[in-house]
Amino acid sequence: MIRSTWLTLAALALLALFLAAVQRFGNEYQVRLLHNAAVFITLAVSYHLINGVCGQLHLGPNAFITLGAYTAALLTLTPGEKAATFLLTPLMWPFSHLNLPLAPALLAGGLVAAAFGVLTGFPVFRVRGDYLAIVTLGFGEVVRVVANNLQGLTNGPLGLKGLKPLGSLGWSWGVAILTVLVVHRLKNSNYGRAMEAIREDETAARAMGVDTFRHLLLAYTLSAFFFGVGGGLLAHLITTISPGLFSFFLTFLLLIIIVVGGLGSTTGAVLAAVLFTVAGEWLRVVEEPRQLFGLTLPGIPGLRMVLFSLLLLLVILFFRRGLVGRREFSWAGAAAWLSRRGRAEDAR
Repeated sequence: MIRSTWLTLAALALLALFLAAVQRFGNEYQVRLLHNAAVFITLAVSYHLINGVCGQLHLGPNAFITLGAYTAALLTLTPGEKAATFLLTPLMWPFSHLNLPLAPALLAGGLVAAAFGVLTGFPVFRVRGDYLAIVTLGFGEVVRVVANNLQGLTNGPLGLKGLKPLGSLGWSWGVAILTVLVVHRLKNSNYGRAMEAIREDETAARAMGVDTFRHLLLAYTLSAFFFGVGGGLLAHLITTISPGLFSFFLTFLLLIIIVVGGLGSTTGAVLAAVLFTVAGEWLRVVEEPRQLFGLTLPGIPGLRMVLFSLLLLLVILFFRRGLVGRREFSWAGAAAWLSRRGRAEDAR
C-alpha cells in the first residue's frame, strides 16, 4: 500500500514535469490539445460514475455542463465586458456587477450544477431504464432551450464571447486529477460497492438494506458537480459559448467515450478520453484538401465523424466490454503483467 502510494506520487510528479515542459517549450496547439484532453477526462470520468458505476442510463450531462459553463463565464467576465456583450437585453443583477477569479467561478459553476442535480434527482430517480434516459434527455434539452431564450442571463443565441483563456495547464489537469481521485476513492468505498450492487441487481441490493435512492442521488449530484466544473473549464478553453455548443451531440460524444473505454472502469474513461482527443485532431486531415500522387483530393466535411463511427463499430465487434472492460489500473497489476512478459521472453 505504501509502495503504491509512493509510485502514484512519483507518477503525478512526472506528469507535472511533463506539463510544465509543454507549457514552457510547447507551441499553442500542443498546449490547447492537452487542455482539451484534461477537460474531457473530467467530463468522461464524471459521466462514468453514474452510467458505469451505478448502471443508470443518464442522457442529460449536457444540461449540467451548460449550467457550469454559463455560471463560470458570467462570474469571470468584468462588468465592462458584460455591458459590451449584453446589447439587446441588459444582464440581470447581481451577475451584472459580480467579477470573480477563475477558481471560485469554477467552484460556483460546480455548486450550481450540483444544486440542480439535487432538485432534479428526486423526480429523475422515480423511474428507471428507458424512462430515466428519456427524462434526463428531456432535461438536457429544456436547459438548452431556456439558455437560448433567456437573453437577460445567457444573451440568447448570441452567447458569451471574450472569455479569458485557460493559462496554465495546471488548471485543467488539476481538476482532471482531482476528479479521477475522488471518483476512484468513492468507487472503492462502501458507497461505491453499494452503487455497483445497484448496477448488478437493484432489487437484491434493496433487499440487502442498501438505500438505492440515496446512493443514486449521491452519484448523480457528485457527477453534476464535476460536470459543472468541467463546463466552466470548457467555456474558458474555447473562450466563447452559445446554447448550440451544448446540444445532445456533446452527451453522445461522452457516451461513446465511456463505452469505448469500458463501462464501469475509471481507467477506461481516462484512456478513451485521451485517445478520442488525440484521434479527433489527427483525423482532421481527412477533411482538408490533400495532394496525393499529383492529384488534388478534396476534403470531405464530416468524414471525421464517419471514421469515429467505424472505430466504434470495431470496438463493439472485437472489444464487447470496451478497451479495458471493468478492469482498473494498479501498480501491482502492472508489475504482474511485466513479470509475465519477462517470463514469456525468457521462454523464447
